[in-house]
Amino acid sequence: MTKELAYRRVVLKISGEAFCKQEQFGISSEPLETFVKELLPVYQQGLQMGIVVGAGNFFRGRDLVNFRFLRRTTADAMGMLATVINALALVDALTSEGINACAFSAIEIGRFCRPYRREEVIEKLNAGHVVILAGGTGNPFFTTDTCAALRAAELDADALFKATKVDGVFDGDPIVDPNAKKFDRITYSEMLSRQLAVMDLAAVSLCMNSKIPVIVFKMDTPGNLLRVATGEPVGTIIEE
Repeated sequence: MTKELAYRRVVLKISGEAFCKQEQFGISSEPLETFVKELLPVYQQGLQMGIVVGAGNFFRGRDLVNFRFLRRTTADAMGMLATVINALALVDALTSEGINACAFSAIEIGRFCRPYRREEVIEKLNAGHVVILAGGTGNPFFTTDTCAALRAAELDADALFKATKVDGVFDGDPIVDPNAKKFDRITYSEMLSRQLAVMDLAAVSLCMNSKIPVIVFKMDTPGNLLRVATGEPVGTIIEE
């Protein structure tokens, strides 16, 4: 028996690393197809979803700031452009499986991507499209985590899903510390006071001010996206 969805509309933040094999670069078909298969049952149940894509499979703007000749604003612009590449690939991957999808960009990029407009995005969500939100916030000095929190607030999302490599929020790095403790639930304030690094703290603050719960979960576990969407206790919930 199919469980009912716990949310009407969400924003999902995925890293660009979900587009390539581990320790590799660029875009690989296998992980992209795996992600689409995970999203398909959620789409079929009618969940309205905006997806904010990162660009870690190419580079992050902050990784270029040590270049003597490169300004931070330029590096961030390069990172925002890279998210558009991922968005275009994801739209084609989704539509190939019969999922209605379209991409919007916060940076003007001509015929390749529609400019982000809140009203048009909401129209597409209501019409049953998965909407890919590229270009970050359109401004330097902001992460794609912060972009996801901003879009969740703008689009009246019920929750922000943060897909990661780990099972949720821990009090340490579980990759290097096997004794790190996982939180099933944690408040925004505790996230901020502990400065836990699983999510950009500016994004946490924005979600706190907008009262948007954040669910941090491991994307690599098959079926996790559907479990989160139906309200199963997966990962960590960040809330008041």
